[in-house]
Amino acid sequence: MDEINSKQDLINFFENGCKKESEINIGVEHERFIFDKNSNRRINFETTSKILNFLTKFGWKTIEENKNVVALSRNRQKITLEPGNQIELSGAKLNSIHLVCEESYKFLNELKRACSNFNLKMMSVSYDPLTNLEKVPKTPKQRYEIMTEEMPKNGKLSLHMMYQTCGTQINLDYTSEKDFIKKFKLSSFLVPLSIGIFANSPIKEKKLSGYLSYRSKVWQNTSRAGLPKIFLENLDFEKYTDMAINMPLLFVLNNSNYLKGEGKTFKDFMEGKLETLNGRKPKIKDFDNHLTTIFTEVRLKRFIEIRSLDTCEWDCHCSGPAFYAGLLYGSLNEAFHIIDKWDVIEVLNAYKDVLEKGLNTIINNKTLLEWGKIFLELAREGLEKRSIKNNTGKDESIFLRNIENILNNNKSRAFVTIEKFKNNNNLEFLYEKN
Repeated sequence: MDEINSKQDLINFFENGCKKESEINIGVEHERFIFDKNSNRRINFETTSKILNFLTKFGWKTIEENKNVVALSRNRQKITLEPGNQIELSGAKLNSIHLVCEESYKFLNELKRACSNFNLKMMSVSYDPLTNLEKVPKTPKQRYEIMTEEMPKNGKLSLHMMYQTCGTQINLDYTSEKDFIKKFKLSSFLVPLSIGIFANSPIKEKKLSGYLSYRSKVWQNTSRAGLPKIFLENLDFEKYTDMAINMPLLFVLNNSNYLKGEGKTFKDFMEGKLETLNGRKPKIKDFDNHLTTIFTEVRLKRFIEIRSLDTCEWDCHCSGPAFYAGLLYGSLNEAFHIIDKWDVIEVLNAYKDVLEKGLNTIINNKTLLEWGKIFLELAREGLEKRSIKNNTGKDESIFLRNIENILNNNKSRAFVTIEKFKNNNNLEFLYEKN
């Protein structure tokens, strides 16, 4: 039923997201910056359009808005454009990390071929290290125009988030409300650890920013984002629904047009208080759209979306999904037992501290480095328990090697970048080879 008649309909919406144990999947979204090879300038929408049209030779179908190609689709995958022409793959929901990696590498190979064709180069970092905000070319999408106007009102770095950041998001399923509560709480408690391991954005405007993940710094100062304290409690479907419906609307999609939220909440929308819609009440697709405008480190749609990882290069790309699939799908109870003893205030403090201290940040008398090794082993055990093997007989735990290297050396990608930058003050090494 598409109509929303009560809050219970929205709770049911989340309940309908419950999957059977045999149906749980993994979905990954990741974003990339593209630059002109000669000028080192971020690409504009005209160039992005050329890339999207080039990619159609690989079976992608175009999606238009106001006669502009703004997205592509293939099977259950989508390629979309972020506000500053960052290119994002929203992957299909797949049942193994093997398939997730295969999908990602296929897309990245296609994107690299497009870059070679148009004399472009790709950078897999999470904050644009070169470009001033004012010089970033914009994507002509209606929703981004409204967001550009509205987002800075409640978050001083909101525009930097929109135009200057890239990230990796991991989408995982839940089997019941009880299962959701555990997985969502665990994912929220692990946000500082996630930032510490995957930090990969220390440079801002060709200078060291003072932060290992400047992307995370930006997101902590973005409207409708961050790590709410309620996420570190036993958050159920009703509590999440209450939070969502009491959040102001950014926009409403009405007959293919995006309209401003008028300062009204989704609850106001449910009560027919939006004047521009002449009292029209929302449908489920309106709620689904509203959920995409909640930018917290972890969020709920009809799956759990983990959003605290910096974008990284090919050699580390599969490790984040493997880590979280191992924990949430294979070692949930063991991992939850650990974080359930942590102090909420300590975790919130660590969420701030990790930006500068990295894996040396303390939670419950241990560094994140120490906790990382503990959770890595639990992730490994979880993936071995899943026992999903590739055609050479290896299970998904092979994708944890990158994290293992980071923890063994106490060096995230950010530390490696800082060392290289200090040695030659040149950022060419950040570009991927076509």
